[in-house]
Amino acid sequence: MEWQDHGTVLIARKHGEHAAILEVFTQAHGRHAGVVRGASSRKIAPTLEPGTEVAVTWRARLEDHLGSYAVEPVKSRAAAVMSGRKELAALNALTALLSFALPEREPHPKLFERSQAVLDMIGETEAWPLAYLHWELALLDEMGFGLDLSACAVTGASDGLSYVSPKTGRAVTEAGAGAWKEKLLPLPQCLHTPSAAPDDEIAQGLRTTGYFLRHWLAPALGDRELPAARQRFVDVFSR
Repeated sequence: MEWQDHGTVLIARKHGEHAAILEVFTQAHGRHAGVVRGASSRKIAPTLEPGTEVAVTWRARLEDHLGSYAVEPVKSRAAAVMSGRKELAALNALTALLSFALPEREPHPKLFERSQAVLDMIGETEAWPLAYLHWELALLDEMGFGLDLSACAVTGASDGLSYVSPKTGRAVTEAGAGAWKEKLLPLPQCLHTPSAAPDDEIAQGLRTTGYFLRHWLAPALGDRELPAARQRFVDVFSR
């Protein structure tokens, strides 16, 4: 068995003295793992950093085997994310969430393209925090937990949306919230309208998407804890 593809490094776990098990989010083969020989060498180790875009060749005797990777670097994103703590934390959160959420060997071409685009934005444009926030919405949607922020679940109005129901994931207006206001999640404008927003508003949006990642997505994946990298990003960004 052999195929070639390209994608983004998600995580590399040490395997023996000199090898690593590498997870790559590939375009045609989804989240796919393989063994990289000589992973600790000076030549290969930098290529295995999370967020690096790589070209890979996977080989195995049988399709269901772990197999091995030959890896070539295509694009390093290290320089861009090293410009600040927020940028590095965002890259680590994105790659960790993909490793956490994606089923093995299942293609997700739309999410792949969106993930590549956001990774290319981090550290390169001021719009990256908003792009990351909407990427989390896209991840929820891709995993079957999409939010409906188009209109109020109570009144049907599309203007004045202020809250999100934690039970249904649907938007609610101030008027529609009524006595249930205290039990609803905030819906900052930047969460349902992809327009420029201050960091504190984006941070509020991250707290709302975080609720659904923890209480909807994680239980469906065996009730595992969300990757710590996601909370570290929220903490750094909120400061």
